[in-house]
Amino acid sequence: MKKVMGLNEYSDDVENTNENNKFLSGLFDKKEKSFKVLMAITFFATAIGILGASLGYGLKIEAVIRNTVTGIICAGTLVYMLTDASRRNLFSYDNGQKRNRYVFVYLISLVVSLFLPLIAIEVWPYLFIFLILGLFSTNEIGLFSGSFLLLFSVILEKEGSYAEFFIYFLAGAVILALLRDLTETTRIGFPIFISLSLLFVLIVAYDVMFQNRTLGPTMIIVPLVNVLVNLILMMITLNIFGVYVIRKSNDRYMDINDTEYPLLVQLKEKDKEAYFRAIHIAYLAERIALDLNLNARAVKTMSYYYKIGVIDGSTTWDEVKHFYIENNFPQEALGFLKEYIDNDKSKQLSKEAAIIYMCETLISSITYLFKKDKDAKINYDELIDKIFEHKMENRELYNYNISLYELEHMKALMKKEKLYYDFLR
Repeated sequence: MKKVMGLNEYSDDVENTNENNKFLSGLFDKKEKSFKVLMAITFFATAIGILGASLGYGLKIEAVIRNTVTGIICAGTLVYMLTDASRRNLFSYDNGQKRNRYVFVYLISLVVSLFLPLIAIEVWPYLFIFLILGLFSTNEIGLFSGSFLLLFSVILEKEGSYAEFFIYFLAGAVILALLRDLTETTRIGFPIFISLSLLFVLIVAYDVMFQNRTLGPTMIIVPLVNVLVNLILMMITLNIFGVYVIRKSNDRYMDINDTEYPLLVQLKEKDKEAYFRAIHIAYLAERIALDLNLNARAVKTMSYYYKIGVIDGSTTWDEVKHFYIENNFPQEALGFLKEYIDNDKSKQLSKEAAIIYMCETLISSITYLFKKDKDAKINYDELIDKIFEHKMENRELYNYNISLYELEHMKALMKKEKLYYDFLR
C-alpha cells in the first residue's frame, strides 16, 4: 500500500520529477521517431537495392519487375515484423533497446546478397548471415530476412536454381534452431559442428555432384573453404556477442538485483514497508521460479521493482518506465514488468507474472494478519490452500498461462517455507 501522509512534504520534488519525466518522455518519443526512420531506410534500401541490382545484372524487364515486387513485399513484411516485435517486446537479448544494431547488420547483409551472384555459389556465406541476423533480432526475423536475402541472390542469377536456395536455407534454419536462446553456459561447439557438416553435405549433394566434371578430392576444396570461412566468422561473432551482450545482461541483473542497488535504496528511504515486502516476495518468487525452471532472475527483478512507482507516486507503465530505462534494465525484464504493471486482462499473462501475483497475495495476507496480532498463530497450510481456492473460484488465475500442475507445485513450494514466514512478524 502507498503512503499518503508524506506526499505534501515531497510536492516540490514530485513536481521537479514530473518535469524530468516530460523531458525523458520526449527523449523516448525521439527514439521512436528514429526507429521509424530506420524502418523507412530498411524498406526503401531493400526495394531500391533489388531494383538497381536487377538492372545492373542486365536481367529481362519481366525479371526486373518480378524482383522489385518481391523486394517490396519482403521489405514490407520485415518492417511489420520489426515493428510488431518492438511494440510487444519480442526481441531477444537486449536487441529491443538497440534496434539500430539489427538494421545496420541487415543493410550490410543486403549489400552482400546483391553482390554474391558474382561469385561461385559454393562459397556463399549465408550460414553466417542467417546466424547474425537472428542474433540481433529474433530467430523468426533472422530466418525470414536471411531467407529473402538468399532469394535475392538466387533470382539475380541468370540461371539460379531451387537447389542453391535449399542448401543455404536449410543450413541457416538449423543453425538458428540449435543456437536459440544463448546463455553464458551454452556449448556452441556441437551445434556449429552439426551446422557446418550439414552445409558441406548439402553443397556436395546438390551442387558438386551435378557438375560436369570427374568427382575427385579437388572438387571438395571449395566447399571446405566455405565451411572454414563460416566457422571463423561465426566463432568471432559468437565470442563477441557472448562478452558484450549475454554476459553484460547477466552482469546487469546482478547489479539491479542487489538489495543495495541505489534505486532500491530510494524505495527503502521512501517506503520501508514497500521495500521489505518486495524483498520477501523476491525471496519466495525466485525459489518457485527456479524450481519450475522459469526465468528466475527476471522474476526477482519484477518482485523488487514492480512497485517502484511508490518513489514518486507513479502507477501506470508510462509513468514508471523511466525508472527502468534510466537504469538500463535488460529487455526481457522490461517486457515482464510492462506486462505485470499493465495487467491487461484481455490477454493471457506469463507464468512469471502468475508467480509474482500469488507470492504478493500470500505475503500481503500474512503481513496483514501479523499487523492485527503480532503473536498470532497462523496455520500456513490452511491459509495457502484458501488463497489458491479463492483465486480459482474467482477465475483470477485463468488470466495466466500456467497449468494446474504448476499451480499445485507452486502451492507445495509455498508450504515448505513455513519457517520463513515468521520473519514477517
